[in-house]
Order: sequence, then structure tokens, then C-alpha cells
Amino acid sequence: MKKPPFRLGPLALLLTVISICLTILAILTFTTARADLRLSEEYAQTTKARCALEAQGQEYLSRLNQGLETAPETDEDGLCRVELEHEGYLLHIALRPGAGGYEIASWKSEKIWEQSDTIDNLWNGSFTKGE
Repeated sequence: MKKPPFRLGPLALLLTVISICLTILAILTFTTARADLRLSEEYAQTTKARCALEAQGQEYLSRLNQGLETAPETDEDGLCRVELEHEGYLLHIALRPGAGGYEIASWKSEKIWEQSDTIDNLWNGSFTKGE
């Protein structure tokens, strides 16, 4: 009895397509995981810096209320304003002097940001000879 021929062409093509798809998915998964890791490390560093700045502000307020720190001058609103800086972040504190110490009128944290003057490869809108 003669055996029917077994053709590997369609099966080999199907396995090749499946293995290529799995390889692409593995590469995408790896790159996404690396991007997530980098983003979470940046977020952790930002959170660490902001928490350290908040702690610095609380420590300043505690020393001020205990009389260990000299009070800043009051402005026309009757508020004492203080700015603290830590790792690229600013903390703006406005304090209202009271009978028992200082009361927080405003507590605002922000990131120090400076705009870059140049943007690479951006057309400035003029033509010069030779371009």
C-alpha cells in the first residue's frame, strides 16, 4: 500500500509566521517593560525630591514656631513669605503671624523650569543664499 504524500509547505509557512509574530510580541513586551521601569524610576526620584522639600518646609515651620528660626519680614498683606529649594523644586510658604505662632496661609510646591532657547533643526523662516 502506498502512503499519501505529506506536504510540509503550508505547515512550515504557518509555523514561520507564528514564530515571527511571537518574536515581535516578545520584543514589544521587553521594550514596554523597560520604558515603564524608566518612567517609574523618574517618578520615584520626583516623589523623593518633593517629599524631602515638604519635610524641609515642615522642619522650617517647626523651628519658626519654637523660636529657633528668625522670622522673615511681613509684606503689605501681613504675611511672611519664604521660599525653599531642593533638587529643582521650589516651595513657596506664606505664613500669618498669630498669638500662638505662625499659621499657614499658603503652601505651594512647583518645579523650576527654564525654557530652552534653541530647538534643533527648526526652520527660522528666512532663506539665505546657498540653502
